[in-house]
Amino acid sequence: MDADSRTDPGGAMEEKEESDMLSTLQPYIEGLRRELEYQEPRLIIGLVVALAVVVITVVFLKYFLTSKTVRTAVLLVGLCDSGKTLLFVRLLSGKFKRTQTSITDSSAPYKAKNDKANTWTLIDLPGHDSLRSQYMEKFKSAARAIVFVVDSAIFQKEVRDVAEFLYFLLTDAVVSRNAPTVLVACNKQDIPMAKSAKLIQQQLEKEMNTLRVTRSAVLSAQDGSVGGSVFLGKKGKDFEFSQLPMKVEFLEVSARGSKGEEGEASLESLEKSLARL
Repeated sequence: MDADSRTDPGGAMEEKEESDMLSTLQPYIEGLRRELEYQEPRLIIGLVVALAVVVITVVFLKYFLTSKTVRTAVLLVGLCDSGKTLLFVRLLSGKFKRTQTSITDSSAPYKAKNDKANTWTLIDLPGHDSLRSQYMEKFKSAARAIVFVVDSAIFQKEVRDVAEFLYFLLTDAVVSRNAPTVLVACNKQDIPMAKSAKLIQQQLEKEMNTLRVTRSAVLSAQDGSVGGSVFLGKKGKDFEFSQLPMKVEFLEVSARGSKGEEGEASLESLEKSLARL
């Protein structure tokens, strides 16, 4: 027996036990290392796959929801005898046609005069006061634009009725939220006494400002509930169309045309605005 063994037998035993323990644990350590190496790529692949699924789902939902809410309708609205239906016919065919008061809606595809050749669904809605609201309710969610037709020749007599109908449209919660382009077509400009688009805009702003005051007072006298309506314009300021969430244009048109039934309509400004939708 050598001197070191004789002087420190316990140390040799401890070293042997440590060596045996390491030998015993080595297979487990090696197995754990291999398992971690095996698991890590799977974990990374799993994360990539999960991320891809999320992205695909978001894209699909965006496409699905967007496709459901795309608004492709152009609504023609206005009082009776404002010339809506003739305007509808002229936009579609360019031809003159004798019309009568509509009691139901009429629709047809309209191809915009632009490079993209966008196609919208042009819908002529009845102008009778007993039918307006139900047809607007039916089509308002699909409206990309609303063409509000005004009889410029007798506007002075109808200013109150025109303002009330336009107020009804613009304070509708769905219309306000979707913010379709509103094109106020000041029709019958071929008649000498027709009011200009600028004058019609100014008088409507004044009339609708008065309406806003009276309607707000009525609501306050009740329970303050606005129902499906929104406040028109900006509080504390006189009403102007520029305050609205949607774009509003006033255009001068003539569905009949200056040369009568045989002549062409004057719709260039309206067609240009429809081409920009």
